[in-house]
Formats: sequence, structure tokens, C-alpha cells
Amino acid sequence: MATLHPDNGNAPRSNWHVVITSAVRAVFGVIWAVDAYLVWQPAFAANFVGYLRNAAHGQPGWLQPWFAVWLGLVTPGAGLFIWLTRLLETAIALGLLLGLARRWLYVVGGLFSLLIWSTAEGFGGPYAAGAANLGPALLYVLMFIALGVFDRTLGRTPYSLDYYLGRRWPRWQRAAEWAPPSVRERTPPRLSWLEQAAAMLAIAGAFGFLLGTLRSALQVASATPENAAAAVAPLELAASAPTQKGSEAALPPLLGTGDRVNITLTASDATVEIASDVTYQAWTFDGTVPGPVLHVRQGRTVNVTFVNQGKMDHSIDFHAAQVPPDIAYRSIPPGQQLHFSFVAQVPGVFVYHCGTPPVLLHMANGMYGALVVDPARPLPPAAASYVLVQSEWYTQQVRGSLMAGNFAKMRAVTPDEVVFNGVAFKYRDHPLPARAGQRVRLYVVDAGPNLPSAFHVIGAIFEAVYPDGDAGHALTGVSTYPVAPGQGLVFDLIFPEPGEYPIVDHSMRNMGLGASGLIEVSR
Repeated sequence: MATLHPDNGNAPRSNWHVVITSAVRAVFGVIWAVDAYLVWQPAFAANFVGYLRNAAHGQPGWLQPWFAVWLGLVTPGAGLFIWLTRLLETAIALGLLLGLARRWLYVVGGLFSLLIWSTAEGFGGPYAAGAANLGPALLYVLMFIALGVFDRTLGRTPYSLDYYLGRRWPRWQRAAEWAPPSVRERTPPRLSWLEQAAAMLAIAGAFGFLLGTLRSALQVASATPENAAAAVAPLELAASAPTQKGSEAALPPLLGTGDRVNITLTASDATVEIASDVTYQAWTFDGTVPGPVLHVRQGRTVNVTFVNQGKMDHSIDFHAAQVPPDIAYRSIPPGQQLHFSFVAQVPGVFVYHCGTPPVLLHMANGMYGALVVDPARPLPPAAASYVLVQSEWYTQQVRGSLMAGNFAKMRAVTPDEVVFNGVAFKYRDHPLPARAGQRVRLYVVDAGPNLPSAFHVIGAIFEAVYPDGDAGHALTGVSTYPVAPGQGLVFDLIFPEPGEYPIVDHSMRNMGLGASGLIEVSR
């Protein structure tokens, strides 16, 4: 039985209640100190808005206005909220460890934890890949309530800074102590050996709680940038507004009129749109992804000037060329130029790309484009011609809606987007125009770098498929045709009736990741 001590005429109380409550409060402070340490790390700041966006994703409709309000507040001023979070968590940790201003500490800590539970944790668990649980923040709320109840019942404790400040300045008790005056007047009991043993048991139990909740907190930290940031998918961050229109898909005119064509392509870093209101830190040709469409006539000599204005070695590789790659396709450092020529001997549509190792990384970061070689024996005339370059984006969040490449995803072939001409659902938002009864030609390149395309236009049969751009090799009666990574084909369609005809990669996953658009056919 616990030892009871008189309390200046007031009702007696058990010493070990005070000891255990103080011990649990201190260990809870250790948990908050670890949390505070994590939020001071750069990875937390880099993914602060991402946590909130991902928590909002998938919430029921009636909760969406709540998250929309917070996203509207936090996104423009993320830096302010990051610092407020850091300062609040640090203050709460210190208050719990020292037993300082407990009356206000439990109120502020409980409200702050409730806010985290209902925003960044999304009324569930902390944002981390595969995590789905109650979330430590809600447990924190309950812990603050329990500490407040115990403090109100037990009053002052000699295991707090409040006790010593209250002895020096009595008014501090009214500001810091939770208990009513009659309870605050009690003299705190002394600690017996039995109660010390009980305190040790309490600390051991509290550390068990620490291990359980800290695991979730550390899971959030360890998930960045490789897991948590990587798991912030660009389509989850995409706005509901249409994508920017950007460059047109229409086949550009032939370059030049003589027997020789001069082409200059510049490697540079640029931020490009990959979904509505979502951007990517890309490596590019001429600042766009894909690079500019090049259009030449079969038999012409193409004089290439390649300029590297990037931050690392780059190169260029034309699938339409027959040249020694160790000379023409060699990598050059930033600030240098490379010159070579080739004859466009074979008609069709071809990819060009950076060939600097690791080629996967350079291509997946945006270094590819299309070269169309018109055959000497012309194909049937088309009323409209479009160039579609299919590719994949493998992303991790930098901050907010800005993404960068994730090499682990590239190697694992787990894309976040599969797109036509660099942007998810671009031609769903901006359909390609055509007219019923007229021939439409699609020059389709699969830049990959990894996945094949099962190219299909829903509601249509291809009038002709040209595997190599030679009219004598046309296939007919085809509805879906594979395009391998690095390959290009020409597809002709004639739509008998007006309407909206989806253009897709018939891989259902790829279609859902952005490889879907529309041809809008009018009379």
C-alpha cells in the first residue's frame, strides 16, 4: 500500500500519483523533443505542403472545403507555417520536459495536436508510404487531456519548474497551475523509496509508449526524400484547371528548301509543366520537353550543331542517322559545342535523345524529341498532321508542386505519369482538331525510356499504319499497334463522323497516368 502523508489539513493524497504523472509528462516531453528535432530537418520543410496535399487526397467530399481552406492558407506562405510549427513543437517539448507553464501548455499542446491530426495526418495516420493508422497526434490530444486532469486533481508537483517559480513568485501559480486554489495550497508530498520504484515502472511504461508513437514520427522523417517525397504523386498535386496549352502538336513545316539543312539544338536545364499546376526540374533540348520537332525531306544532309548549356556532360543521338556514335554522339562538357552531319536516308519518324550515361537518367529527365523524315515518294496527302511523343515521368517532390527525377523509380520502372508531349492529359484539355471525312496523320514516337505503347484511337480503325514511313509498306485494318521504346510509326485515320475520339496508350495503367487525349472531329 502506498504511504499517505498529511497535507496541511487537506485531504491526503498518494505520493506515487504525483511522481508517476511527472514521470509520464517528462517522457512525453522526450517524444516531443524528437518530433521537434525532426521538424527542424530540411526534408520536413521540403515536403511540408506535400504532407498536407496528400492528406487531402482521397478525403470525403464534405471534408474537402476544410482542406481547401488550409491549402489556400499554407501554400502561399509555407515558410511562415514551417517556422511556426518548428517553434511551437520546440516550446511544447521544453514545457513538458521542464514542467513549465503547464496550465497553458496542455491547452496549446492539445489544440496543436488536434490541428495536426485533422490536417497533415488527414484524420488518420501520418503521411508515409503505406501508413494508415490512428496517428500519434490524436493520441497526443488524449495525453494532454489526461495530464490536465491529473494536474487539476493533484495540484503542485516538486518535479516541475512551475513549483519553484511559484515559491519565488506566488502569482506564477495562478498563471501556471491547473488545479483550483484549494488544491494548489497543498504541500507537495515527499518521495518514498516505494514511490521511487513505482516511478521507475511508470517511466518504463512511458518509454514503451515512446517507442510505439516515435516509430510513426520517424517513419515520416525516414520517408523523405526517398519514400515520402517520392510518394507525392504529381497527379495528386494537379489542379483541376486545364493544363497550359504550350507548344502545338501540329507537324511544323519542312526545314529549309535546299539539299542541306542546318539544325542547332541546345541542352539546358528548365522547369517544365508535367500536369496542371505541377512542374518538373528537367534537362531539355531548347528548354522544352519533348525538344523541338525537326522536319526534313528524305535525302537531305542534316548539319547538326549541338550546344551544351547544361550543368553536366550531355550528348545527342539521332535514330535517323547512320554515323559513328563515338564521334557524332560523344558527350561534351558544359560550355562546349559539337558539329557533325548525316544524310536522312530513311523516311519515317524517329526519336533523338541524349546518350550520356546513365542514358536512363538523361532521357527520363526530359532529353528527347522527334525527327520526321518525309519520304521521297510522298504519303497520301493529309488535311491535318500531328506529332505525339509518348514518355514517362518518374518523380519525387522538391517542394510544393515542384518535382524532380527519382532514379530509383526509373530503374524500377514505376512511373508517376505516362504522357503525350510531356504533359499528362494535355490533349484531353486541348483536343486536336480534325474534320470528318478528311485524312489525319499522327507521327507517334515512344521516347520511353522504358515502357512500350499500345497506341490506339478509341472509336476508329487506322486507315494505314506505316512502320517506316514508306507508302509501300503500309498496314491496313489495324485498331491498335505497338510502338516500342525508341521506335516511331506513322498512323493515318479518316473519321467518318464528327465527335470526340480518345487517343490512348491501351495499357490501362498508362492511360490512367496521363497517356490519354482527344481528337475533336467536326463536320
